[in-house]
Amino acid sequence: MSKYTTGEIARLCGVTVRTVQYYDSRGILVPSELSEGGRRLYSEDDLKRLKVICFLREADLPIDAISRILKEDHPEKVIALLIDQQEGILTEEIGEKQEKLGRLRELRNGLKGRETFSLESIGDIAIIMEGKKQLKKMRLMMLLTGLPVTALQWFSIIFWIAKGIWWPFLLWVLVAAVWGTWVSRYYFRHTKYICPECHEVFRPSFREAFWANHTPTARKLTCTSCGHKGFCVEVWGGDGQ
Repeated sequence: MSKYTTGEIARLCGVTVRTVQYYDSRGILVPSELSEGGRRLYSEDDLKRLKVICFLREADLPIDAISRILKEDHPEKVIALLIDQQEGILTEEIGEKQEKLGRLRELRNGLKGRETFSLESIGDIAIIMEGKKQLKKMRLMMLLTGLPVTALQWFSIIFWIAKGIWWPFLLWVLVAAVWGTWVSRYYFRHTKYICPECHEVFRPSFREAFWANHTPTARKLTCTSCGHKGFCVEVWGGDGQ
């Protein structure tokens, strides 16, 4: 069985010799034996124990708590729970980092092809990026709520042609009108627009937004701040207040 000196076991676990000596003085990592010259020697089991201690310290557990855990009849059960907890925390942190990385890449791609750019243009890109996910969720929700309305439309048309009964189609017209009004108002309460001239983020009137010429990402509107009339970029508008 391998034996490790204080320096060797410290190096294998990425800690200092003084740290190993401190754990020895606190009674949580006692060497398996001493050499004839009085040097501390650690076994493979001691190495595993030190790795566990290092993990628990990284989990911000104090020395006293670590000592109590290691004295339990089944310390591995407590340690397993702590490992699961740390795994969850790290997974969440990785997700947050990946999201930030995605935003940085989108910002970089948004700046490509611009011969000149200003702090305002960078700010516009940041606003667009920030609300991109929320806009996508809202549009998906609108699509899902529209599926029953579309199904009713086809049912009413087929029923009219096959049976000569027209009132289901009239019912669909009424339902479609109510749904269309609701979904339009909901949409424009949760969207805003960036003016390309003054970079102001504004919310137009429902009437203007509804009838405006538009693309999938912009509408031809009049800025409420500077009065510029032209295509303004659509962004997430928050909770609609």
